[in-house]
Amino acid sequence: MKLEVKDVRQGLEKQVVMALDLVEEGSQLSQQEQVSRQLPKGVTPKLLYKDIIRIAWPSLVELTLTQLTSMVDMMMVGQLGAWAIASVGFTMQPKFLMMTMFIAMNVGATALVARYKGAGEQEKANLIMRQALLLSFVLSAVASIIGYVFSEPMIRFMGANEPATIEGGTIYLQIQMVGFVFMALTSTITAVLRGVGNSRIAMIYNLVANVVNVILNYGLIYGRLGLPKLGLAGASLATIIGQFVAFLLAVYVIMDGKQYLHLRLKDGFKPHWQSLKSIFNIGVPAMIEQLVMRTGMIIYARTVASLGTVVMATHQVAMNIQAMSFMSGQAFAVSATSLVGQSLGKIRSDMARFYADHTRRIGAIVSYILAIAFFFFGRQIVGLYSNDPAVISQGAEILKLVAFVQPFQSAQFILAGALRGAGDTRATAIITLLTVLFVRPGLALYFVHIGLGLKGAWYALVVDQLLRSLLVLMRYRSGKWQSIRV
Repeated sequence: MKLEVKDVRQGLEKQVVMALDLVEEGSQLSQQEQVSRQLPKGVTPKLLYKDIIRIAWPSLVELTLTQLTSMVDMMMVGQLGAWAIASVGFTMQPKFLMMTMFIAMNVGATALVARYKGAGEQEKANLIMRQALLLSFVLSAVASIIGYVFSEPMIRFMGANEPATIEGGTIYLQIQMVGFVFMALTSTITAVLRGVGNSRIAMIYNLVANVVNVILNYGLIYGRLGLPKLGLAGASLATIIGQFVAFLLAVYVIMDGKQYLHLRLKDGFKPHWQSLKSIFNIGVPAMIEQLVMRTGMIIYARTVASLGTVVMATHQVAMNIQAMSFMSGQAFAVSATSLVGQSLGKIRSDMARFYADHTRRIGAIVSYILAIAFFFFGRQIVGLYSNDPAVISQGAEILKLVAFVQPFQSAQFILAGALRGAGDTRATAIITLLTVLFVRPGLALYFVHIGLGLKGAWYALVVDQLLRSLLVLMRYRSGKWQSIRV
């Protein structure tokens, strides 16, 4: 089952043909359908693309540089030794699991704020923002207390069995829990700003936080810049200080009165049960989706880990590179979520579809560029992470699979973003449940069992991506999302 150049080339050629067919699909529709899909008078593709890019580019810059910052963090921690990298690694899954609560609620806040922005109901948008902040504060405060108290048991549960990694992971996670509330509130402010299409300001304050994080990492890990040498604890402290700076800047943005969303303390934070119910109606399915995804990823990662250290290292490199490729899809998904939500708020389901379709086309172009880079320059890219010949050789082969799924992955992210903007989170949760919890880990276990090794695990990932993309596309084309009430 060796992946040949011609196989991937043929696959990419098929994707190009599919993209061209998509552009020309109007010619294959009935006359009535063609009329329904014609752009309104005065609206041109250029205007649609301008709106999409206006929202997407700050998110793309923010997400990409945040991912790069994470990589730099790990490189700096790595100077302390392998035990330090492992310690941080053991904290990731517990932290992500606790984050799912308020991140899912943020999905509801984004969709509702976008809908009210489109409907011109500014006060309702501001009410949703206050309720989302209240909800995020409560959930993150509870999570931070639980996380702090049970840090060591969670680190042990994740597999830490050496004194150095248990101690290091526990200290790192406890410090993270101290700043957990500020990180949660900042993410909620970012979510509601994206709901009104203002992603540029969020980009700015998050980039400032990343710079602060890197500088303090250098000072607090190694004892430079006149700061104490705290090692791994310094790395965690640098992260939460950076997050606190982002929180202060984010609060300033929504309180200065210059934005569409304006936080006035005199309005108070008394629970408004109807608004909270609306947030929960959209957020709970999203939370289930995230929890299911996290469970499936843990099972999948444990399957790969059973193949040995070198294979696991290769897998982590490939996953890290693929994570970078997520950034474009996620950035354009932000555009789709915001613009679809605003269009439906204006009772313009036709414009919602136009925005989603045009966003998908831009994403397709970017995905082909990434696919070409991963396919032809795989060895060079993997070589940036490791000089081990086995890792480079196998990693380059895996990147050919990563290249193949790029168009599907991009369309999936963007259309799922459009569905979330419409408040259709139950459908995406069910799709994730089917693919990430059952298809990917199930096939990975089977393929590894029959001797396909790491490639088998990645074949499972490819099947997961293909099936998920197909199901998301089917849901989108059904049009049911256009009539959802929030």
